[in-house]
Amino acid sequence: MIDPNKSRRASLAVFVLLYLGYCISYIDRSAIALSLVAIGKEFHVGSAALGVVMSTFYISYAAMQIPGGWIADRWGSKKVIFVSVAFWSVFTLMTGLAWSLASLIAIRFIFGLGEGGYPGAAVKGVTESCARADRPKMSALLMSSNYVGSFVAPLVIAPLILTLGWRHAFVVAGIAGLVFALFYLFAVKDTHQKRDSAGRSARIDGAATRALLKMPLMWKILLTWFGMGIVNKGLDAWMPAYLLTERHLDLKAVGMLTPLPFVAASISTALGGWILTRWFDGREKWLMAACCAISGFFLYEMYTAQTVTGVIAYQSIVYFFKSFVFAGVFALPAKFLPQKLIGTGAGMVNFGGQVAGFVAPAVIGVLVSVTGNYNAVFGFLIVATAFALVTSLSIRLSPEADARIGATGEA
Repeated sequence: MIDPNKSRRASLAVFVLLYLGYCISYIDRSAIALSLVAIGKEFHVGSAALGVVMSTFYISYAAMQIPGGWIADRWGSKKVIFVSVAFWSVFTLMTGLAWSLASLIAIRFIFGLGEGGYPGAAVKGVTESCARADRPKMSALLMSSNYVGSFVAPLVIAPLILTLGWRHAFVVAGIAGLVFALFYLFAVKDTHQKRDSAGRSARIDGAATRALLKMPLMWKILLTWFGMGIVNKGLDAWMPAYLLTERHLDLKAVGMLTPLPFVAASISTALGGWILTRWFDGREKWLMAACCAISGFFLYEMYTAQTVTGVIAYQSIVYFFKSFVFAGVFALPAKFLPQKLIGTGAGMVNFGGQVAGFVAPAVIGVLVSVTGNYNAVFGFLIVATAFALVTSLSIRLSPEADARIGATGEA
């Protein structure tokens, strides 16, 4: 007989490692934003070219979201997680060895392929080790790691850049990731099952994949996160440069201030799944739509703020409310999808966010290059929140939809 306490401890241990892995992924990808100014000076390139460097990662990262989740659904999360972490860590290290702008773009593209397999596999790993009723809360809690990683990144990477230079900072980060990948490989048991308790296949197949990709509900969730992903990825990528150039801070001050909004985001994302299931069960879209509207309002307040303190305070409020949307778009699929579709479903939702990750930095880079300031940038971000608000209001969960998708797998 399995000891329930031992099983819960094992599940918690797996969750902690998945959470840590997500933090490492965000530290590795955030390092490039803190290095942009130094890279621009070394390679003698401007904002538009640096926007391409940022966006290149998101092309490959977005492209791997659905395949990565599908592979995890097919063969289990452990294999995908190990390969993904090891792969991206190698190319984090190689970022520090880039010898030209072209090589840097190529390395960041391949780096994105490695990281792209992780989100769907990590959400899949959570569902493999927790009860169905806990999936929405635990999936949303896992997503809070994104902001914890983004919060930690400047505190870790900025001192490394100042002490060792941007190149050696990437080398150190890459080695740390490789150590984690090996630890995960030997510490975590593979719990993926080929059959469920009723004897049905627990692996995704072509029919289930096609049914999932044709679900209007999933596309509405995807588009909602695409809109808020524009805000998410745009601010993540360009706030350090904005504070350095428009607000005239030094790198040390930027390293101290940029983590603060991520604290707010990590709190709201961690609470999001619990709040959604506790008070907004069946009414998730109303919370998400309200948070989109509030985010747009405080983006305008950021734009008009007279002081750096005001900018950071309003950005923190934006991050707090947009992160409820983040929690919601990942909690919803975990609520209604069968386990064998969780990885692909999570990859599908994250695909929307990562397409935004390609679009936002590139568009912002062009807007800054053309206008010479960030005025149009804030207008672009506010329009994105309006788009997300409209798409979130179109989301409708129904018993009929649950029944149709349930027919492709276990209840």
